[in-house]
Amino acid sequence: MANYYTDERNVQIVVALLKKHGIKKIISSPGSANSPLTISLQIDSFFEIYSSVDERSAAYIACGLAAESGEPVVISCTGATASRNYLPGLTEAYYRKLPILAITSTRKISKIGHLVDQVMDRTILPKDVARISVTLPIVETLDDVWECEIKVNQAILELKRHGGGPSHINLPTNYIGSFCTLELPDVRIINRITINDKFPELPRCKVAVFIGSHVPFSKEQISIIENFCAVNNAVVLCDHTSGYSGKFKVLFPLINSQIYLDKTLLIPDILIHIGEISAFFSPFISNPTQVWRISEDGEIRDTFLRLRYIFEMSEHNFFEYYSSKNIDGDNDEYYQSWATQFNRISEKTPELPFSNVWIAQQIVQKIPKDSVIHFGILNSLRSWNYFEMPSSITSASNVGGFGIDGNLSSLLGASLAHKGKLYFGIVGDLSFFYDMNVLGNRHIGNNLRILLVNNGKGTEFKLFMHKTAKFEEADDYVSAAGHYGNKSPELVKNYATDLGFEYLSASNKEEFLTVYKDFINPIIVEKPKLLEVFTNDLDENQAHVLMSQIETNVKGKTIQFAKKLLGESGVKTIRKIIK
Repeated sequence: MANYYTDERNVQIVVALLKKHGIKKIISSPGSANSPLTISLQIDSFFEIYSSVDERSAAYIACGLAAESGEPVVISCTGATASRNYLPGLTEAYYRKLPILAITSTRKISKIGHLVDQVMDRTILPKDVARISVTLPIVETLDDVWECEIKVNQAILELKRHGGGPSHINLPTNYIGSFCTLELPDVRIINRITINDKFPELPRCKVAVFIGSHVPFSKEQISIIENFCAVNNAVVLCDHTSGYSGKFKVLFPLINSQIYLDKTLLIPDILIHIGEISAFFSPFISNPTQVWRISEDGEIRDTFLRLRYIFEMSEHNFFEYYSSKNIDGDNDEYYQSWATQFNRISEKTPELPFSNVWIAQQIVQKIPKDSVIHFGILNSLRSWNYFEMPSSITSASNVGGFGIDGNLSSLLGASLAHKGKLYFGIVGDLSFFYDMNVLGNRHIGNNLRILLVNNGKGTEFKLFMHKTAKFEEADDYVSAAGHYGNKSPELVKNYATDLGFEYLSASNKEEFLTVYKDFINPIIVEKPKLLEVFTNDLDENQAHVLMSQIETNVKGKTIQFAKKLLGESGVKTIRKIIK
């Protein structure tokens, strides 16, 4: 009976990616746990396989072969103590920077520590035997497939990164023992591009530059991105943490929030990903053909599950190179499609209830020139991201750790840098009370302005888009209602005034419209200011509902209905029908 590839999916992925990366030299040692890999390799004529019973010898054979050929070499062993014998050879490879990929097969990781025969703990390696060590899952879900592909790419790419060296893949097996798979799966290869490598061609297509949290861009950096967009039909998708204020910018959260809008034509073909964590991962831009990530750290960050290239270089070098390669002239068609949609939705903003969103609508364009705003996680940042800010305003949010703690402290720290500039903080009540002790810090300056939106709970968990919103009991523990004076009109007032703040408050639209001008007064006065606004979760939720349904069409509603009823496969079918 003919043997084909193993039916174990994680092994299939390893073999497929070895082929895509052009790695063919294998030194295999005998064993049961690695037999799915060994047999799959030996039935494929692509691979050049050698046998070595002694794993210690196998690792050194690989060193000699890699050094002489200049190619990566894979060593494969079984469980038990087999991998321990690789350590001397891998140490040699580490200090000589030889590209040796050690694939150590094993029983299920869950069996470690339970007196199961031939199970070794390989989770911690000596620092000088591998540049990276990864453990693959046994594939049962699509997430497992993604994890396998990412980790195998990481291990392979590390073989030649920064001078190169050995890598380690711990490969668990189910001991299925069947070899009936005729063809390897189609796997995603990820390549790392450095400044000295040949750059891939950027085709003529819809290109979106997605900026996560980012330090403010200099005028030179903005200019080079503008030039890139002009010659590559590109748009820049931002939120208020992006630090970008140049041409081709679109504040995408407003469009992204439209639940009945058909966004098919806005989906980019290639997404250029820069910056760090974004507060607003966008589902509809998660389906580009490819994602190209640019970061000097060169690390694989597969935020959108479509990563094709990681450019280990400065953003300047990347944008400058691809700006010089297009000779067809300027094209802003794709940007205009986004901008037109954004402007159309912005012009139809409905009457909103008294809420964080309504407050943002009233004053976002009135914040004094050259001010800085810090937004709390998460409802405050979401609410203000519906609206454009003046280009002179810079903003930030603690999206690195993505927690409610420390928002006020970060604001205070920032305000110490430029005492002649106004610093505004927009926070909810849980975030405020979590960090309120910082208001007693003796370094607080009079350039500080705090807007506290007090609705007596974590309103984020009561919004319609949150999975806990349907539970009436969520107030008890999930949204933590009723703490900190339960919206006491005196608690914050007394605390703030005793600490030297000028205190303002509002419980409805009329009161807010009376006091807000004092709060955003561009003149830095004697005291810092704190404006406490009392809202409720029902109005907060309704505001987001209204903002998410500004733009509707039959096609968009049909697709949303199909998604709820039939899932993603139903969406694809409906799109074909109504295209």
